[in-house]
Amino acid sequence: MRISFKKTATIVLDLALAAYLVFAFTAFNKPDESNMKCEQVNINIADESTNGFISSDEIVHRLKAHKIYPYKKTMSLVDTRRIEDVLKQSPFVKTAECYKTINGNVSVTISQLTPIIRIKAQNGDDYYIDNKDCVMPNSNYTSDLIICTGNITRTFATNYISPLATAIMDNDMWRNQIEQINVLADKSIEIVPRIGDHVVCLGQLPSNSDKQRQKKLIKEFLDKKMKRLMLFYKYGLSKAGWNKYSYINLEFDNQIICKRHRK
Repeated sequence: MRISFKKTATIVLDLALAAYLVFAFTAFNKPDESNMKCEQVNINIADESTNGFISSDEIVHRLKAHKIYPYKKTMSLVDTRRIEDVLKQSPFVKTAECYKTINGNVSVTISQLTPIIRIKAQNGDDYYIDNKDCVMPNSNYTSDLIICTGNITRTFATNYISPLATAIMDNDMWRNQIEQINVLADKSIEIVPRIGDHVVCLGQLPSNSDKQRQKKLIKEFLDKKMKRLMLFYKYGLSKAGWNKYSYINLEFDNQIICKRHRK
């Protein structure tokens, strides 16, 4: 099959025209950054009201400390990739995006890591665990997160307390019911409910070499223990009185051991 020279020339000209139009549109619409200064920096922090680890003031402070805060700088000197890299160095930042606008503004968008529990260990460690089972350093952040105290190493926190906290946070009832977790010397787990004047012992958490399997086992463990506790609340404490017992032990499957408050 032959293609005529005239048809070939027409195709080439069409392609050249299209390329020129794209170049011309880009060239004529791209602002001259060498003569433009940044007039405004827009900082958007996703979930700022709920996570609260990072504030706009902290972002500004961090960028100024690295001498890359873009306000009043010539736009051609604003390095958006450098800004992103510096912000990603924060242990609280999940993602960071920075870009310029044609009207001389610079926008910064941050997403934060999500804390699920605060660890205040007996050895003095004070940090958070996020929803990826990672340690987040302590900060000025305050919230109503569950606090976990007691004999806790960082390995135990990430491998055991983190999946336990995830299972609690995934259930509205448990999340609202549990105020504190405590780890005893033998690694048994105690919880302090928000309602009533007592402590509940759940026993030792299950263990498995497969991380995903262990998470599943811990969730099943919590569901089983909390269902037993709810039944005891419904048929036991509702009649005996919420403040009758100081300690409720659910460690054993076939019995619930209670200790009365001292008079």
